[in-house]
Amino acid sequence: MIPIIAVSCLQLIGFTIAAIKQNNTYVDLCWGLGFILVALTSWSLGTKHELATIVTSLVIVWGLRLFIHLAPRTLGKPEDRRYAAMRKNWGKSWLIQSFLKVFLLQGVLLLIISYPIVFINNAELMNIGFLQKLGVCTWFVGMFFEAVGDWQLRQFIKNPANKGKLMTEGLWRYTRHPNYFGEISLWWGIWLLTLPSGWWTFFAPLLLTLTIRYVSGIPMLENKYAGREDWEEYKKKTAMLIPWIY
Repeated sequence: MIPIIAVSCLQLIGFTIAAIKQNNTYVDLCWGLGFILVALTSWSLGTKHELATIVTSLVIVWGLRLFIHLAPRTLGKPEDRRYAAMRKNWGKSWLIQSFLKVFLLQGVLLLIISYPIVFINNAELMNIGFLQKLGVCTWFVGMFFEAVGDWQLRQFIKNPANKGKLMTEGLWRYTRHPNYFGEISLWWGIWLLTLPSGWWTFFAPLLLTLTIRYVSGIPMLENKYAGREDWEEYKKKTAMLIPWIY
C-alpha cells in the first residue's frame, strides 16, 4: 500500500507542475523516480535480505541515471511534440485528459511493471544462485545498452554537422533502438532475480516489452521517420530491437 501511495503522490505532484507549465513532458521525469520510490518504500518495509538490497540498489542506479539524462531535455524546454500533439487533439478537455491518459495511466503501468521489485523486497530470505547471477548480468547488459545508447545519441545531436541526419553509428549500428532494448533487458533481468518462486511475475516485464514494442515506444518514434529515404535504407540493414536479429 505504501508504494502505491508514494507513486500516487509523485504523479499528482508531476501533474500539478505540468498543468501549471502546460507541459506534459514532466511526466517523463516521474518514470525513473517512481521506480525508485517503489524500491525504497518496499525495501524499508520488507525483510531487507541481501537480494532485496541488491535489487533496490540496481533500481536506484537505473532510476537516477534516467532522471539525470532526461532532466536537461525537460526542465525549461518546450513540450515534447508527442504531448503537444495530444494537447492539441484534446482541446478544452486537455487538463482532465492529461491527468487520466498521461499521469494516471503511467502511474498504473509503473506499479504493475515494478511488481517484481515489491515481490523480492517482501519475500523471505532468497538465495543468490545461478538464476540470480544471470539476472544481474542481464541487468548490466541492459543498463549498458540504455546508458551508452543514450550517451552516443546525445553526442551525435550535439554536433551541428549532424543536424537532420540519422544516428547509425555505435550501438545504433546493431539495433535501431539500443536504449529500448536496454530498458527491456534490464527489467527481464530483475524478473530473473525473482526465480524460481516468483516466476509468475513475468507479466511485469512482458507488459513493458509490449508497451515499448507496440504502443508508446518504437511505433511513435519510427512513424516520425517513415518515408525518408535514409530511414528506409537504415531499416533494411539494422535490427529493430534485438541486436542482429531482424
